[in-house]
Amino acid sequence: MKKRHAIQIPLSQVSAKLPSLNSWIQGAQTSEVQTSTVRCSGISRRDFIRVVSMSGSGLLLAFHIPAIASINSSEAPSESFEPNAFLRIDKDGRVTITVARSEMGQGVLTSIPMLIAEELEADWSKIRVEQAMAHPQKYGSMITGGSSSVRLGWEPLRKAGATAREMLIAAATQIWGVDRSTCRADNGAIIHAVTGKRLSYGELVETASRLPVPENVPLKDSKDFRIIGKRMPRLDSVDKISGKATYGIDVKVSGMLIATVARSQVIGAKVRSFDAAKAKTVRGVRDVVQIQSGVAVVADSTWAAIQGRNVLVIDWDEGPNKNLSSSEIRKMFEEKSKEEGVAARKEGDFASAFTSALKKLEAVYELPFLAHTPLEPMNCVADIRSDRAEVWAPSQTPQWAQETVSRVAGLPVEKIMLHVPLLGGGFGRRLMYDYASEAAQVSKAVGAPVKLVWTREDDMTHDFYRPASYHNVAAGIDAEGRLTAWKHHITAPSIMAQLFPEQPLEGAPDAVDGAAQIEYQIPNILVDYVMANTPVPVMWWRSVYNSQNPFVNESFIDEIAHATNADPFDLRRKLLPETSRLRGVLELAAQKAGWGRPLPARWGHGIAGHFSFGSYVAQVAEVSVSANWKVKVHRIVCAVDCGHFVNPDTIEAQMEGGIIFGLSAAMRGEITIEKGTVVQKNFNDYNPLRIDEIPSIEVHIQKSSEAPGGIGEPGVPPVAPAVCNAIFAATGKRIRKLPIMSSNL
Repeated sequence: MKKRHAIQIPLSQVSAKLPSLNSWIQGAQTSEVQTSTVRCSGISRRDFIRVVSMSGSGLLLAFHIPAIASINSSEAPSESFEPNAFLRIDKDGRVTITVARSEMGQGVLTSIPMLIAEELEADWSKIRVEQAMAHPQKYGSMITGGSSSVRLGWEPLRKAGATAREMLIAAATQIWGVDRSTCRADNGAIIHAVTGKRLSYGELVETASRLPVPENVPLKDSKDFRIIGKRMPRLDSVDKISGKATYGIDVKVSGMLIATVARSQVIGAKVRSFDAAKAKTVRGVRDVVQIQSGVAVVADSTWAAIQGRNVLVIDWDEGPNKNLSSSEIRKMFEEKSKEEGVAARKEGDFASAFTSALKKLEAVYELPFLAHTPLEPMNCVADIRSDRAEVWAPSQTPQWAQETVSRVAGLPVEKIMLHVPLLGGGFGRRLMYDYASEAAQVSKAVGAPVKLVWTREDDMTHDFYRPASYHNVAAGIDAEGRLTAWKHHITAPSIMAQLFPEQPLEGAPDAVDGAAQIEYQIPNILVDYVMANTPVPVMWWRSVYNSQNPFVNESFIDEIAHATNADPFDLRRKLLPETSRLRGVLELAAQKAGWGRPLPARWGHGIAGHFSFGSYVAQVAEVSVSANWKVKVHRIVCAVDCGHFVNPDTIEAQMEGGIIFGLSAAMRGEITIEKGTVVQKNFNDYNPLRIDEIPSIEVHIQKSSEAPGGIGEPGVPPVAPAVCNAIFAATGKRIRKLPIMSSNL
């Protein structure tokens, strides 16, 4: 069995740093649960559901969704019970689902209710969704990342719905005095098949809430699904379209001030001293305070705060990074790449096979630092008081934000009420919680509620970037033209090493994700890694290392095809077994794209595929390159096999978004460093694709009965190699360094 080095590894290590997740019963904070009577059913965490009587007002089920670390875990479950989501049915028949994952555009506020409503046989028009507040214990891990929400919730969410359904049926049979076999659930009601009697869920909840929680409830056969797999309109669309939806940047509280922070442009620099006199003369400026990351100007408005910041006089201690540059970092990568790496995958004997190969190929690939650039820059509202605090943080890690605010405020974490408004994009940036810490520091310093606002320039120049990387690849081909040896030697920073330097990574080098798992059947494989950390702060970026390592894999496979006079698609098929799901999506994408059909001069097709986050995705790019080397991507045909899928509309949207995100980075994305400072400041020099540059995108979903895979991240990895392979097909120009525009085009 292949060893998977997926994001589960780092997040599991990160989760270990959170407080232990004990029973939520003692720690419950919401008024709902505080006034309820919890009846322990005696079931174990393995069965994951408890019923909570709501003082006669309805039925509330608490249930457990495993943390991301346990997807592939073989560890025995804890004996403690850690529910992390709620299903409530009120007497008026409304079904309310509390979602403990953050909504950042991926559709989790609709997909999770779909799973529950399917098994509950709910009336979809009566489904309501609530965003959970951060809680240290109640919801288990609230991390939103790794395309995990549906993957983790597929079975427990359905089981929760099925359990509620069976309890409602049991309530009806008790009221009618009939046999269970004569009753069925249908669209928010229980029907007695013999008499045609009907009781709505609202009429049954009080009786149901007094019943024991059934064990081992049956789940529906997928052929009977009426919601899962159907195109369901998103529950949050109307509010978002109408402007009613509240993002972090929209939050307002009484007496709130606005703050911006002056941070050094040099990475790691510290404030030596500052003069606030000019800033305080700006109309509307209330205060100027130093915090850990710089100097904050607090004002009545965003405009006044920024104007005050502009005239601050700060003497910076620029520290050791004042001469850091991209060229210096690249030189360091190149030197370290000559070191022997830590093997992440070793099969056969690469050295012998390569030595004896008739034909040998070697190449160097390079990828740059990248910024996340969500449309909504970082922001947070904090109101720190002596005995409690209230915070509004658009965060992918609400509990981490809550914990850091607790430390800043000097209050127990239970005293930090942390709301999670909608996120205007995340892509991994909001896994970090620095902006919540800043807001809390400023609020505590000025004694008032404060909205901390980052500008686009703040966001671009003080991100936690996708690591740059340097790759040496080599392949051996025998006399029959067969690929017999493969080596991928990676030199790059480790995100985990920077975040948690005290934790050894020898057994799980995160930077090999997407490289060590290469699916092609090659008899001699060596994938190894040299850690090359830099002072540039790095963090998980959409699809993480799968955004860069597959670019090398799939480009180099294309080089091998060219060297052996093979068709790139045919070579991939030959290297994969007939049952391979990767082969399945490659074939589907090639078929839908018309692979092999004639194209005009300087036009080309390129193909690439990859497995990540539980899903297989292949893409075919159709590209033209003008005589003056202007690249135009006309069409991307995408095939995805994500196992059982929930909402095809969401899958298409996520694939389209991932393709545009990855294509923007491939074409023009690059963060460079000069004199210790990030050069790019805004979208004029960190230039995503504009609407008129977006290619035609087709998404084809492979039907599958396999376990659900993720969809938020797997759309990104194949697009860069597919486009670059198409450029090669059109021109013979091989792109080995991203972005494409930096490769002498």
